Amino acid sequence: MKPARANSRVGIRDVADAAEVSVTTVSQVVSGNRPVSEKTRAKVKAAIAELGYRPHPGAASLRNQRTMAIALVVPDLTNPFYPLVAAGLQDILMPRGYMLTISDLVMSSAKSSEVVQHFLNRRVDGIVIASYGVQESDFEAIEESGIALVTLGAGAGRKTGDLVHSDDTEGMREMTTHLIERGYKRIAFIGGEELAAPTRLRFDGYCLALKEAGREVNLDLVRFAEFTRDGGHDMAQSLLSIENPPDAIVAANDLIAIGVLDSARARGLAVPGQLAVTGYDDIDAAALVSPELTTVLNPAREIGRACARLLLERLDGEVSEVSRTVALSHSLIVRQSS
Repeated sequence: MKPARANSRVGIRDVADAAEVSVTTVSQVVSGNRPVSEKTRAKVKAAIAELGYRPHPGAASLRNQRTMAIALVVPDLTNPFYPLVAAGLQDILMPRGYMLTISDLVMSSAKSSEVVQHFLNRRVDGIVIASYGVQESDFEAIEESGIALVTLGAGAGRKTGDLVHSDDTEGMREMTTHLIERGYKRIAFIGGEELAAPTRLRFDGYCLALKEAGREVNLDLVRFAEFTRDGGHDMAQSLLSIENPPDAIVAANDLIAIGVLDSARARGLAVPGQLAVTGYDDIDAAALVSPELTTVLNPAREIGRACARLLLERLDGEVSEVSRTVALSHSLIVRQSS
């Protein structure tokens, strides 16, 4: 049994850490209303006794009631990737009688802590939350509540709750290698917000491909913006204005890439004749723009389905692991723009 973290008040996370199980499993043992194996139950009860943990009456009441509600917290619903995630969640949750409520941090202009607290007060049964734009304290609040948690997107570094993601670094490495193999010499990168996990992971893949090809990473060819069409347009304008502009631009998502196409069109540049452009995610618009966009398929709907399955397994008491990770495969989609 692991020692508890030093704290003036013993909480449910301390018990989970000590027993080496998830917070949800501790809440199931405490409430007694969902099946847990005898071995796991004994570990949790031993940790409770050793630490002197006393469940908060209000929290216990919350955990004992099913609301049949699941929350999805995403950074920006105008990004077509997230509605597809929501559709995947509904594919699995609705046949089981669960309703999905979605909160968009950008559109609501609310702080992530306010959104999370709202759903905790609403007593949802589970929360799926994108790691991008959410604070560590938000995850801690969810874990302390005992509500089932699934984090969407790699880079979160969670010790509890489940994680679903695709391999952003490898996907971007393959994309950049594709351009190198096609003979492009000055390959630029446009990411989203610099500190966002998807940006960092995809930038890592870009750098890895260049280094594998014996090339240096030229920071003059790197830009960061928002994950939006406007962000891509503005950063492409910046890159294409330098003395020795790039002959290819890899974008951290398809919206940025479409903005790059806008900029290239405004300058009269032929794509891919004078500039190759690639995206990431393979949203529907990627195949509708002209030229059709080369991109990486990031399986949004299947990611949503995987999140839903993990949640239901937690809620049904079928697992006792502290955390699980599901990594879904990606694929390179070569179209006209490269």
